[in-house]
Amino acid sequence: MTVPPVASSAASSAVPSAVASAASPTVSSLRIGPHTVQPPVVLAPMAGITNAPFRTLCREFSGGKGLFVSEMITTRALVERNEKTMQLIHFDESEKPRSIQLYGVDPATVGKAVRMIAEEGLADHIDLNFGCPVPKVTRKGGGSALPYKRNLLRAILREAVSGAGELPVTMKMRKGIDDDHITFLDAGRIAVEEGVTAIALHGRTAAQHYGGTADWDAIARLKEHVPEIPVLGNGDIWSAGDAVRMVRETGCDGVVVGRGCLGRPWLFSDLVAAFEGRDGDVARPALREVADVMVRHATLLGEWIGDEARGVIDFRKHVAWYLKGFAVGSEMRKRLAITSSLAELRAGLDELDLDQPWPVGADGPRGRTSGNNRVVLPDGWLRDPYDCAGVGEDAELDTSGG
Repeated sequence: MTVPPVASSAASSAVPSAVASAASPTVSSLRIGPHTVQPPVVLAPMAGITNAPFRTLCREFSGGKGLFVSEMITTRALVERNEKTMQLIHFDESEKPRSIQLYGVDPATVGKAVRMIAEEGLADHIDLNFGCPVPKVTRKGGGSALPYKRNLLRAILREAVSGAGELPVTMKMRKGIDDDHITFLDAGRIAVEEGVTAIALHGRTAAQHYGGTADWDAIARLKEHVPEIPVLGNGDIWSAGDAVRMVRETGCDGVVVGRGCLGRPWLFSDLVAAFEGRDGDVARPALREVADVMVRHATLLGEWIGDEARGVIDFRKHVAWYLKGFAVGSEMRKRLAITSSLAELRAGLDELDLDQPWPVGADGPRGRTSGNNRVVLPDGWLRDPYDCAGVGEDAELDTSGG
């Protein structure tokens, strides 16, 4: 496998970190149906982020180890063979297993989408999204709003599992809608009863969005509640040390990493090293190495989209994440965030002090951090946790990727 230029040099600049003093976890692999995920590390689906180019980068840094999930695919768009959606479900030949995350609210549409994937061989694993907290999803009764409707959740899972055939079906969810409407234990039990293969729990409610601190105790409680299947923990994993600590403290069977790898695809090399007991092997790339990865990321996006300019434009949102902590002036940051060609991006990066070492403070939270939001729900959604009236095909989103 071809490894990004930064990979070998970043690994050579490894220095001891917090993970070096942490005992290696007892979990070394994860079973999802017929697939062994070793080490038990999963890239979280993120809208507009975990497309094929980003998955390629993360997978290369991991040496092909782990599981890398597509960004969210809406079942209605898939069934209708929306052009953008069909591009989003394209996997590189090196991606094994191929993992798709589906969003849906209508059981019949979810069933059609899953059967399409199974019958046409479009993926090897299907994950169902019951964790997205954004208003355009929850106002339709989807994402993190849906598990409140227990019977609807059961109907969707039943259709998905029955339609998947030999393909394993997993689900990702949150604790609940808010502190007054906690659903994760009921949802976990329903998942087991309907044949779901594994569950990932983000230790926050929908109302928290990405604010505050993830509740790892909830992950431990879910593991105790559904010992029959693997439970994966998600939330506040910013380093390999955090992943090791989550497994050790909660007893979960693996970790799902989201915002922690934004602008840091080499985090997956750290995670592999930590779970394999190579605790001191931590990537601390200098800015020169980071710049090389940035250009490669933008290049891959252009090749995937089929247009260099559009690829660089799509890359703009990643600039601040990659440069976090480095001494780069605000004007240069703005300039790099409006580039429209690879030459322009490379030229701007070459003006920086590329000999800067990995900065103190570059680790830690990145991406969205807002919290304490009012969750937008369909009218009357909270009146009855079992009544599914009014939820149907018209609630399905018709676009994928978020």
